[in-house]
Amino acid sequence: MENIFTKDSDIENIDIESSIKSSYLDYSMSVIIGRALPDARDGLKPVHRRILYAMNDLGVGSRSAYKKSARIVGDVIGKYHPHGDTAVYDALVRMAQDFSMRYPSVDGQGNFGSIDGDGAAAMRYTEARMTILAEELLRDIEKDTVDFIPNYDDSMSEPDVLPARVPNLLLNGSSGIAVGMATNIPPHSLNELIDGLLYLIDNKNASLEEIMQFIKGPDFPTGGIIFGKKGIIEAYRTGRGRVKVRAKTHIEKRANKDIIVIDELPYQTNKARLIEQIAELAKEKQIEGIAEVRDESDREGIRVVIELKRDAMSEIVLNNLFKSTTMESTFGVIMLAIYNKEPKIFSLIELLNLFLNHRKTVIIRRTIYELQKARARAHILEGLKIALDNIDEVIALIKNSPDNPTAKNLLMQKFGLSELQSNAILDMKLGRLTGLEREKIDNELRELLAEIERLDQILKSEILLENLIKDELKEIRTKFDVPRITQIEDDYDDIDIEDLIPNENMVVTITHRGYIKRVPSKQYEKQKRGGKGKVAVTTYDDDFIESFFTANTHDTLMFVTDRGQLYWLKVYKIPEGSRTAKGKAVVNLINLQADEKIMAIIPTTDFDESKSLCFFTKNGIVKRTNLSEYQNIRSVGVKAINLDENDELVTAIIVSRDESEIININTDENLEAEDNLEIETNENSEELEIVSGKMLFAVTKKGMCIKFPLAKVREIGRVSRGVTAIKFKEKDDEVVGAVVIENDAQEILSVSAKGIGKRTDAGEYRLQSRGGKGVICMKLTAKTKDLIGIVIVDESMDLMALTSSGKMIRVDMQSIRKAGRNTSGVIVVNVENDEVVSIAKCPKEEDEELDAETNMDLNLE
Repeated sequence: MENIFTKDSDIENIDIESSIKSSYLDYSMSVIIGRALPDARDGLKPVHRRILYAMNDLGVGSRSAYKKSARIVGDVIGKYHPHGDTAVYDALVRMAQDFSMRYPSVDGQGNFGSIDGDGAAAMRYTEARMTILAEELLRDIEKDTVDFIPNYDDSMSEPDVLPARVPNLLLNGSSGIAVGMATNIPPHSLNELIDGLLYLIDNKNASLEEIMQFIKGPDFPTGGIIFGKKGIIEAYRTGRGRVKVRAKTHIEKRANKDIIVIDELPYQTNKARLIEQIAELAKEKQIEGIAEVRDESDREGIRVVIELKRDAMSEIVLNNLFKSTTMESTFGVIMLAIYNKEPKIFSLIELLNLFLNHRKTVIIRRTIYELQKARARAHILEGLKIALDNIDEVIALIKNSPDNPTAKNLLMQKFGLSELQSNAILDMKLGRLTGLEREKIDNELRELLAEIERLDQILKSEILLENLIKDELKEIRTKFDVPRITQIEDDYDDIDIEDLIPNENMVVTITHRGYIKRVPSKQYEKQKRGGKGKVAVTTYDDDFIESFFTANTHDTLMFVTDRGQLYWLKVYKIPEGSRTAKGKAVVNLINLQADEKIMAIIPTTDFDESKSLCFFTKNGIVKRTNLSEYQNIRSVGVKAINLDENDELVTAIIVSRDESEIININTDENLEAEDNLEIETNENSEELEIVSGKMLFAVTKKGMCIKFPLAKVREIGRVSRGVTAIKFKEKDDEVVGAVVIENDAQEILSVSAKGIGKRTDAGEYRLQSRGGKGVICMKLTAKTKDLIGIVIVDESMDLMALTSSGKMIRVDMQSIRKAGRNTSGVIVVNVENDEVVSIAKCPKEEDEELDAETNMDLNLE
């Protein structure tokens, strides 16, 4: 056998790296140009163009009978598209789906899939034909308006681009992934596109802002709501942008609960998967308040019903659905298309100009074609007219000629006719010799000469050419007058769920077992001092009210637990209930760990660095940390304070920094040394003669208190322990409350467990160093029992007192008598056999009738 690897063999050494590079480049360009990306002129990929051209060849127009999809696919792959039938049929199916295409180009009959992700029936079962819009894409293709190229085996020809009387690329959009690049062009409203094109024809230097007066933004076939124009403007200016799209919903009321109804979905959202996603999130408690989800969609449109629980707020649930599901999606715009066999990213105005230039080319080529046809016909008619004018001589010449070629040559010689004219005369029937037919020829020739003049003027005048484009665009707009579906809203970034929540003052209560609720403060009527009160909450037999406070619906609540963790929650996210409702378990609102207990709840409006958070514990520890260290919200919370063993958090207060205060962040070791030094100093002297700025005031349940400068508690790190605020004289004493004093002119209101209270000037409590034993705050007896809390008197606020049985009473603080430091006070709340467990301030309610109650003074000297 002959060895083929001989020296004389024609073998060429090729570098494998170069060969692979060349082959991959060829493959890449084939995918980019011939498969994945649309043409910037007609907006079609090769497969879509071939489908429409094959349907045009088959004669399945909008008025013809439907033809089997398998027949269409067979023609496409047999004549023009040498790929699998599945790829062609999938493209055909998408062209027929009204939820995928803004203006479908295929009219399908049968199962062509659904928005739930159901696939289309097999091609042998479905039928299709072109829509009217598809016919507009192909109109005038027979008039040499576009170039034709050989098909894959050079046996036939196919159009390189369609004439496209509509801006299909922007009209229906396109998406595709090529090699190293991708396109994602959104669909638009035809009316808006035509209005923008008409304006651009008259104003060739129009700015994007001017064009966007007509083209507002994408118009998706599934509707929805676009939030914000920033992404649209960026996409139109640069060719790239991000557009936020939300489902369109409305709220229905039914049987004392809200129902969220989804009417429209974001583009390319699978409805069935969305429903499964919502149901799964509700089942896993990731979204609270959903009772049931069901699909009530029919031929009339989409209707997904989300039934809420009675205590759920529809605005909050809806906002969570937008954040956690595909009810809100981002459409990433990449306006990449092929032009001159090269891929390029275009701006909106560039694409509009490309379409107009394409239409100019098409119309010019069509006009030239029609002009040639008209001149050829006029030439024939002129010959016929000559023959009719000399009919006797022509007949005699033909009669005496031995054959047709001789007659043709004699006619050309005698009458100066062309070969075409001579052939037309020889082919003329004797019936054309009548006077009526002669008149028809004269009229037709006259009309043709006028048409030739019109066509010639179009080719010579840019204005006439543009007017023709405008007339055709107006005709299209009249034929396809479809209103916009997708709604566009301004300023997405500024829209927040809080904008939907009214500003209201709320009373927030939390029980020992961890049930929380909010009730509008106006539901509690103001009463005279000594009033009996109203039931504020219904508790379980083994539960009781542990704390309550007032806050605005837009405030942020900071929950501090016994483990020193801090969590966040907006007030409006707390379920609103009636005065007697039990509330909702707080563990369902924040991610508490097992056996973790909330010890303090602090409302705040912001996390400004000029503010700090002061913690007071039961064992007399005080800690101060800058509020900004708690602003990074995490679902698992952050460490707020390190607590000693057997210590608990009593309260936490937000204070503003004094202007003269020097900020110095200390370590725990430095604070321990400073703490010991100040305690030793207080053994010799408990008073400070000179003070300026804010002061902290803490009280114990045995009636002792201490007032010391805020500056004596320096800001420390978030996870530090703190320093000593007060030393106890009695072993079983503990801190029960603390406030911030701005100046000595303020009044402090203190209340005992049996409802005895008093107002006392802050100046009556002498200033001490931090860590002292304090002075008497209230004289306690068996009738007063222990001190339970203090508040700063505010003329614009009322006092709200809560008893262990769940009763709550609002009292005008100005109606409570002022008394000295070492006194007991007067009856503020008539508790009888009950006890006050907590007090707080709440906003006054104007124009309310006061219950007539007799003021009862109690002399406890």
